[in-house]
Amino acid sequence: MAEEHNCSYCNNHLCVHKVPIFSSLNHEDLIKISQWIEHREYKKGEILFHNGDSVDFLIIMDVGSVKAYKYTQDGREQILYIFSEGDFFGEQYLLNNISASYTVEALENAKVCMLTKTQFRHLLAAYPDIAVKVIEELGGRMATLENTMQSLGIRSIDSRISSLLMDFSEKYGRAVPEGILIRLPLSREGIANYLGIARETVSRKLMQLESDGIIRSVSNKSLLLLDIEVLKEAAT
Repeated sequence: MAEEHNCSYCNNHLCVHKVPIFSSLNHEDLIKISQWIEHREYKKGEILFHNGDSVDFLIIMDVGSVKAYKYTQDGREQILYIFSEGDFFGEQYLLNNISASYTVEALENAKVCMLTKTQFRHLLAAYPDIAVKVIEELGGRMATLENTMQSLGIRSIDSRISSLLMDFSEKYGRAVPEGILIRLPLSREGIANYLGIARETVSRKLMQLESDGIIRSVSNKSLLLLDIEVLKEAAT
């Protein structure tokens, strides 16, 4: 982990601008909040915190992405969430004084902004709109996790992979003439750990989608979605 910095490290941009829960605040309020923020850098593979740790910060993703995961009883990694630019996490541990329920690891070199427990609670008291948005985000996150866990048992592998590609297209994709280009946040193994299937199965299913002309592999980290409608139908 790199040295901490104050918000002058942002090079005259405010990372809090990227965070949806702060969207109701004006520029002066954002500047005030930015003065409370500490910055840290993590290299790919570094751990931000472990399952069971005491977490004393709200963490906002400024650059890069991280994965939150636990290990199953048989020792397999199960990815629960992927957090990237503009996402935040750790708030539940500041509100409930409980230990971390998952480990967070950098998927690539990452920069994060951090607010202490005291600062976060002051923020919620001063700006009730933020408290509402945090609750909404927590509710949405729980719904996503429940859907993911449910899909492991009842949805087909084709449906799970198609659904994940659609989710990635919304968060990491950009429109190009041929379709939607996605910069994948996970490796093939990471996708397997997220979906609860074997890596070989992921590779085989992606190759089949490519053979059918639905996607095209651009590189190990990029996919081009050529037929969105087919993926939508398979996902549902």
